[in-house]
Order: sequence, then C-alpha cells, then structure tokens
Amino acid sequence: MARNKKFDCLEQVLEEMSMVGFGPSSNACIELVVSCVKSQKLREAFDIIQMMRKFKFRPAFSAYTTLIGALSAVFESDLMLTLFHQMQELGYEVSVHLFTTLIRVFAKEGRVDAALNLLDEMRSNCFEADVVLYNVCIDCFGKVGKVDMAWKFFHEMKAQGLVPDDVTFTSMIGVLCKSNRLQEAIELFELMEQDRKVPCAYAYNTMIMGYGSAGKFDEAYGLLERQKAKGSIPSVISYNCILTCLGKKGKVQEALRIFEDMKKDAVPNLPTYNILIDMLCKDGNLEDALRIQGAMKEAGLYPNVITVNIMIDRLCKAQKLDEAVSIFEGMDHKVCCPNEVTFCSLIDGLGKHGRVNDAYRLYEKMLDSDKIPNAVVYTSLIRNFFKCGRKEDGHKIYKEMLRRGCAPDLMLLNTYMDCVFKAGEIEKGRALFEEIKAQGFIPDVQSYSILIHCLVKAGFAHETYQLFHAMKEQGCILDTRAYNTVIDGFCKSGKVNKAYQLLEEMKSKGHQPTVVTYGSVIDGLSKIDRLDEAYMLLEEAKSQGIELNLVIYSSLIDGFGKVGRIDEAYLILEELMQKGLTPNTYTWNCLLDALVKAEEVDEALVCFKSMKDMNCPPNHITYSILINGLCKIRKFNKAFVLWQEMEKQWLKPNTITYTTMISGLAKAGNVAEAHGLFERFKANGGIPDSACYNAIIEGLSNANRATDAYKLFEETRRKGFNIHTKTCVVLLDALHKAECLEQAAIVGAVLKETAKSQHASKYW
Repeated sequence: MARNKKFDCLEQVLEEMSMVGFGPSSNACIELVVSCVKSQKLREAFDIIQMMRKFKFRPAFSAYTTLIGALSAVFESDLMLTLFHQMQELGYEVSVHLFTTLIRVFAKEGRVDAALNLLDEMRSNCFEADVVLYNVCIDCFGKVGKVDMAWKFFHEMKAQGLVPDDVTFTSMIGVLCKSNRLQEAIELFELMEQDRKVPCAYAYNTMIMGYGSAGKFDEAYGLLERQKAKGSIPSVISYNCILTCLGKKGKVQEALRIFEDMKKDAVPNLPTYNILIDMLCKDGNLEDALRIQGAMKEAGLYPNVITVNIMIDRLCKAQKLDEAVSIFEGMDHKVCCPNEVTFCSLIDGLGKHGRVNDAYRLYEKMLDSDKIPNAVVYTSLIRNFFKCGRKEDGHKIYKEMLRRGCAPDLMLLNTYMDCVFKAGEIEKGRALFEEIKAQGFIPDVQSYSILIHCLVKAGFAHETYQLFHAMKEQGCILDTRAYNTVIDGFCKSGKVNKAYQLLEEMKSKGHQPTVVTYGSVIDGLSKIDRLDEAYMLLEEAKSQGIELNLVIYSSLIDGFGKVGRIDEAYLILEELMQKGLTPNTYTWNCLLDALVKAEEVDEALVCFKSMKDMNCPPNHITYSILINGLCKIRKFNKAFVLWQEMEKQWLKPNTITYTTMISGLAKAGNVAEAHGLFERFKANGGIPDSACYNAIIEGLSNANRATDAYKLFEETRRKGFNIHTKTCVVLLDALHKAECLEQAAIVGAVLKETAKSQHASKYW
C-alpha cells in the first residue's frame, strides 16, 4: 500500500490489526510516512500518524522526525507542534536539534511568543542550547524585526561560554544592516576581523550589501579592495550585492561600470545578468537590456523564466506592450517555459492599457497550458473589464473564478466591490461587502474606505457615521486614504464638526492631511456659511506647503457668493489665477450665480464675456443662471438672445431654464413664442413642472387666449400640480371676458377650494 500510495483501506487494515492484538512494525510505519513525504502529501502523512494513535499504536520515532522535518520546509508550525507534543506523551526523548527545528519555524512566522515558550520548555527539560540554536534565534528573531532580542541572544551565547562562529557574526551583522543600524554592524564586523588571517567571504558580502543599501558605495568598494588585499578574491555574490543596491538607487551607469570591473575577479552568473536587465528595463532602456541579454547568450547562459518575467513586467509598466508580447511569443518552451508569473504580468499589462480582449485570450492560453490562474490574475481581469465599461464581462469572470474553484482573497473582493459600486450597482456593492464576511474575511480599512467613499458618491453620506464606528470597533487603523474618505462623508452628511475633529485626530496620529482632506472640510464649512473658518483652513493648508487645487478655490467662491460677499469671492478668483490655475465652468457658474442673486446682472454679463475670452465653454447651467437673471430684471429680449445662442451651442436646456424663459416671454407679452417654446419642451421629452404650467397659463390668459389657457389648466389638474391663486384669478377674468361661463364656474370652484385649504393651513 505504501509503495503504491493507495491508502483507501488503511483504516480498515489498522482496525483489524488492533482487534487481533498487534500493530504495524516500525519499518512499515516509517515507509508509510516516507512515501507520503516523497509525494508531497504531508497532510495525508499527518492523518496516518493520527489514525495510528486512534487505534493505540505507537508510531515510530523516525516517522515523527521525518514528518516534522518535512513540515518545517512548508512552515506548518501548528502540525509540527502537535506531533512534537505527541512524541513527548509517548516518552520519546526529544533533542536540542528538534527544538531548534520548531523554534526556527515559529520565529520565521513571526510567532515570537510561541518560539520563546519552546525555548523555556527546552531549558526546563535541562537541555543546553548549542551554537546552532543560538544562530537560528539570532537570524530568525532579527529578520522579523526583533533586533534587540537578537542582540540579547548574541550576548547570552558568549555568557554561556559558547564561542560565536562565522555564521553567528554574519547573521547578527545582516540583522543590524537590515534594521538600518549600520554603525553597530560595522563595529561587530571589525570585532570579527580582529587578528583574523583568512577573511569570511559571507561576512564581507553581508557588509557590502549593508553599505550598498545605505547608499555608501565608496565604503562598499573599499571593502572589496580590502578583501582582495587579504588574499580573498571577491566572489560573484559580492558584486551582485553591489549591483542590486546600485539598481535600487537608480545608479544604472555606475552599475554598468562595476559590471565591466567585476569580470577581472569573477565570472558573471545568471542572477548578475538578471539584475542588470531589471534595472535597465526599469530605466526604460530596452536597447541596452537586449544588449545585455545578447551578452548573456554569448557567455553560454540562456535567459531563464526569471529573466523573461523581469523584461515582460518592466516593459508592461513602460507601456511597451508590443515588445512585451514579442518576448512572450518568442520564448522557446523547450528551454524556458512561461510560468504563472509570466502570464499574470502580461495579462495585467495588456488589461491596464485597454487591451482586455488580448488579456482574455492570454488567460485562455494560460488555461490551455495547464497553468492555474490565481486570485491576482482574476483581480486584474475583473478590474480591467469594469474599467473599459464591460461590467457584464467583469461579473462573468468572477463567476468563472468561483466555478474553477479559485477562492477569492480580500484584495480581489475589495477590487470587485469598488468596481461594482463605480458601475452604479449600489445594492450589489453592499452585498459584496457582506460577502467579504461570508467568505471568512474580516473587512479591512480598505474595504470600509471603498464602501464609505462609494456610498457618499451615491448620495448615502448619512451612513458614514455608523460605518465609521463599525470600523473603529473592529480595530481598523485608519490610513490617510481612510481619514480622507470618512472626513468627506461627514462633511457631505452635514457633520462638519465631526469632520473637523477627525482632521485634528489625523494630525495627532502623524498622518499629514492632503489637499483632498482640506478640500473636503473647506467645502463642508463653506456650505454651512462658516466661511471665515474655511478661509483660515485655506491659510493653514498654504502654510503646510500643500498645493491647492481649483476645487478648493471654487468651494470658497461658491460659499462667499451665496452669502453676498462678492468682493471676497472676486479676491479668491484673483488669487487662484495668480497661482497659475484656470477657472473652469463650475468656478464661473458659482460667481455668476452670486452676481445674479445680488441683482448685479450687468456685472454677471461682463464675467460671462471674460469666461468666453478665457476659452472656458459655458454649459446649460451658465445660460440658465444668466437667462434667469435677465428675466428677473425684465430684459426678456436679451434673455431670448442668450437662449438662441445656447441652442446654437447644442446645449440642452433643463426644466428650470425652460420655465424661466417661458415665464419671461409670457410676461413680456411674447405669448405666442412662450406657448411655442412650451409645446416644443414637451415634444422633446421634457416634463414641465408646476411653475412652468402656471407661467404659461397666466401668459395665455393675459393675451386673451382663454380657451388655450383653460386647456392647460385642465392638463395641470390632471397631472396633480398645484395651481396658484393668482393664476386662477387671471384665468377666471380671461374666461369671463371670453364669455366662457361654464369653464369660468369650474375655475371659480377651484379658486374657492384653494382659498379654503390655504386658510385651513394658516389656521393649523
């Protein structure tokens, strides 16, 4: 059974053995576990040992140690610990080596408390830590950021009479370099080198990497020369360390110079060429990257899948998609076969730049080549289909992913939720937020930020407060984006004081407010007429060196304009233009609306001319504001000229514009034009409101067109709109003049009913 890896009947066989009173031999037990380990079926091996324990058998010592060793390679710490405790229960003598294996895995996973508990348990069992265990502790605890703990182990080791070896020093130096404690690393390196005749190449490489990461390349080069002077030729690893650091710092030309120098000491290997190709592609220098690739082939080295992945990823990011596709299609599958990363990079690159059909074809090719797409691939496809406006295809991809058994991760669900909300599917977006929980994930700060932001945009800003508290209760730590989202939600729901408090909290937590933060609060304050506070916040933002945008200035112009502080609105307009910003249509509309409300219509027309002179196109709102203003001051002819100009611009008037113009023409005595405009409005699919009906009825009545006016009176009543008392009086008078007594009686009855209801409402 073990040799054929068929365990279907194993439990039955073990049960029969238990019943007749004997168990599997040690060799049989070991062979069962080893056969599973060799075929990477570690969970099955674990289950086999548990099955033996179920029937009271004693699994072999080597079966336990073999499986613990295999599980350590895949970081299955909890399964390892279960097996370890079972060994102790069975009376097997565990060794320092076994403790070391467990401690290494727990420390590397960042489970510091569990690792320390194992150390304490080892000491309580009178085991003495050896150099290997201390080295493991220094390396693993240091790499998860517990540098002081690593130092403690280093000093404790010497206190126990153990002599640190090359691995001890090198591990501690590496830990210090990675945590930016370079001076301590240098001191330890010099301590190691004292009276040492043969240098430790690994320690030199670590120290060179430390200098390079800190940007101290002269010191790194000096260390190379020092290594040579001591009779040790630097290896290719030393040079690769320097090249890696030069690449991170963007020093491409210097890296190419070092590459030429290294050939005197070491033969470049495949990682060397990959490092150079990576930095050249990042720099957008495809020509030199291909030249290096050619040099690699001349040196007898052929690009591996890592080389290809680097080039495809960098080319996609540089928007050189045809070149990336060309490299992919030119791959010799006998020498270098694309892997999941290759497909993922190219699918994402094509999708991001609108080539979603090509991306989907590549996804199908990935499936045909038996590569299994992961959540990253599906995230990219979903996001890019939605981005191109193909939401149905985006939904299909999500369903296909589930059908293929690929479990979504939190990032995918967040992305999908964001896309769904942006596509206007609000209820579907809400359902996806709940699905995050149903899938066993805890919504993170990004999940809440997406939900709040999209609900605010959809007009549900009042829900911000509840969601903010849910976020806090869950223990989410807000980042700058989350603060901005919540602050905007509070402002749009009228909770400006809450937003102000959150702005102060944001600063106290060390998050620098952005132009978005200030923009939301300034807009919120402006809308509730707290303009002096809004202006003070503007000054604060300027003092912080924040580059203010047009949105902030427009909010203030709108706010000052609405309360009649026109001079201040003008000053802000002047300031924004001095800063090199150009007012947009919304900015001008805010100012025009303020001038019209202040009955400064002539000044508004001057601003309108300035707006056109600055090549800022007016929209239907601009014309509506001016037409309304001109009608208010009875300049109906000028209003009609603007109306005609508006139609020439192919701008569609809204209901307010039509009502204003119809009312204006009617009052000016141009009843035929007003009535024609009214009929055209309805014919174009417009829906007149109560004000529009009342205006045209009055106009027709005053023009002695009582019959037409009465027809509209009936239409208004059928639609359920209110008919003003004044409208009834004017129509009644016109009907009497036209001797339409039956119709006049109906209007009179309506007038009485209207008067009664008005009297009743006043009384109550």
